[in-house]
Amino acid sequence: MMNLLDRVFGRTNGGSKEDAKSRLKILLVHDQVDLTPSQMDAMRAEILAVVARYAEIEPNKVDLRLERSGDGINVVSSVAVRRVNARMAAG
Repeated sequence: MMNLLDRVFGRTNGGSKEDAKSRLKILLVHDQVDLTPSQMDAMRAEILAVVARYAEIEPNKVDLRLERSGDGINVVSSVAVRRVNARMAAG
C-alpha cells in the first residue's frame, strides 16, 4: 500500500520525479499570469487520469483548485476513491 501511495504522490525515484518537478514549475508560472478556465480543465483532466491509473475514482466528486499562500501557490485537490486498483497495490 505504501508503494502505491509513494507512486501517487510522486515519491518514486527516476525520471518521472524530474518530469513532475518541471510540470509543477510550469504550473506555477502559468498561475502567476492566471490560468484560463480551459487550462484549468485540462490540468484537472490530466491529474484525474494519473490518479485513475492507480484507483477507481468518482469523477463527480472531485475538487481541484489553486490557492495563493503567503509565499507561493498551492494546488489543492480532493478526489473521491471507490477502491484502489488491486493490480497496482500488489506491485
